[in-house]
Amino acid sequence: MAGKKAHEYEVIFKHLQNNKGELLDKQPITFPFQNHDDVFNIIQLLSEKGLLKDKSQVAQFALGLKLFGDVMMKNRDMDLFSEIQPAFVSFMKKLKGKK
Repeated sequence: MAGKKAHEYEVIFKHLQNNKGELLDKQPITFPFQNHDDVFNIIQLLSEKGLLKDKSQVAQFALGLKLFGDVMMKNRDMDLFSEIQPAFVSFMKKLKGKK
């Protein structure tokens, strides 16, 4: 049985300047990740729903949630995630039910 096909993404996280306003020349953190969802579609849907008052935070929220959720699910047997998993599942149900 073949595995589910996934969307493939690349995250590039670049530190532009520090809290003193100084420009930085740090190497960006770059990594690939796969997800069964179209994350761009999720960002668009959440923007259209007006989920957050500050629309500029929608992409941050969606990306953070997808990245965290994916790591947590891949490591679900770790004690580190044992307390947050039930709350996360509940949160996701609430988020998906909000229309």
